[in-house]
Amino acid sequence: MNLAQYLRGPYTIFGLSVAAVAGIIDQASKLYLLFVYDLANNPTRVAPFLDFVLTRNTGISYGLFSSDGALWPFVLLAFKVVAVVVLWAWLAKAEHRFTALSLGLIIGGAVGNAIDRAAYGWVMDFVFFHGFGAYSYLRWYVFNLADVAIVAGVIGLLYESFAGERAAKAP
Repeated sequence: MNLAQYLRGPYTIFGLSVAAVAGIIDQASKLYLLFVYDLANNPTRVAPFLDFVLTRNTGISYGLFSSDGALWPFVLLAFKVVAVVVLWAWLAKAEHRFTALSLGLIIGGAVGNAIDRAAYGWVMDFVFFHGFGAYSYLRWYVFNLADVAIVAGVIGLLYESFAGERAAKAP
C-alpha cells in the first residue's frame, strides 16, 4: 500500500473542499483586518459584548504554552502538520458525509492557524466576547474564525458519536 491509499476515500474530496473553504474564509478575514482595516491601530466595538481587537497568540488554544522562543513557532507548526495528516487519514476512512464535514472544518481551521504561524510566528486572534464591558468578570477568550471552524467540527464529531443515528445505542 502506498500513502495515497491512506489519504483517499469516498468523502475525501468533499472534506478537503470544506477545509479549503474554511481556511480561505479564515485567511481572508485575517488579511482584511490586519492589512486593510489595520486592526492593530483600530480596535473596534461591534456590540456592547463584542469587540474586534488584534491579539498575537504565540501559544496554542486559549494562549496556553505561549513562548517567545525562536524555535517554539516551528514546534507548534510541526505539531499542526502532524495533526492535519492524521485528520486527513481519518477523513479518508470516513463513511458518512457529516463526518467528512466535521473533519473538514477541523482541518481547515488547523491549516488557517498554521498559515498564520508560518507567516508571522503567531496566530492572529481578533474576536473578543465579554459581558457588557471589556473589564467585566464575564470575559471570553479572544479567538478567530479558524477556531470557530475547529470547535464546530469537534461539536459535529461529538454529536455524531453520542446523539447521531450511528451513535451506539443502549440495549
